[in-house]
Amino acid sequence: MPPHALHVALPTLLNPEGLYDPTPNGYSHVGLPAIGARLVFIAGQGGEDVQGKLADDFRVQVRQALENVQTALRAVGGELSHVVKQTVLVVDHSQARLEVLGDELTAAYGPGQKPACTLIPVPRLALDGMLFEVEAIASVPV
Repeated sequence: MPPHALHVALPTLLNPEGLYDPTPNGYSHVGLPAIGARLVFIAGQGGEDVQGKLADDFRVQVRQALENVQTALRAVGGELSHVVKQTVLVVDHSQARLEVLGDELTAAYGPGQKPACTLIPVPRLALDGMLFEVEAIASVPV
C-alpha cells in the first residue's frame, strides 16, 4: 500500500475547545474512524509476555500490554496509530499509576494525539498479579 494511502486511512483524534486538555494523561476526547477503513476490535490485553508470565511492576505490565495490542493489530495489517478508542482497567488506581500510564501511552503512541480512552479503576483483573488491561478499537486500512 502506498504511504499516502496509510495517511488517508488514519483515524481523526480531537480535543475540542471547551474540554480540558487530556494530553498529559495520554488520551484524546474524540476519535473518528477513517473513511473506508474497517473497524477492528482487540480483546483486553494484559501485561503477559508470550509465555503468559506477568511482571510484578505496573509500568512493565502497561508497556507489555501495549506491545500486545500492537502485535494483535499487526496481525490484521494495523498499527497503534490506527487505534481510535481504548479502555484501560487499572488495579489500585492512583495518581502515580495515572502518571505511569500517561508516560507509557506517550512512549507507545509517540508525540501528537492519542486515542480516545476510558480508564476504569478495578479491584482485580482476570489473573493473579494482573495490574493492567487494555482493549482497543482500531480503524485499519482495507
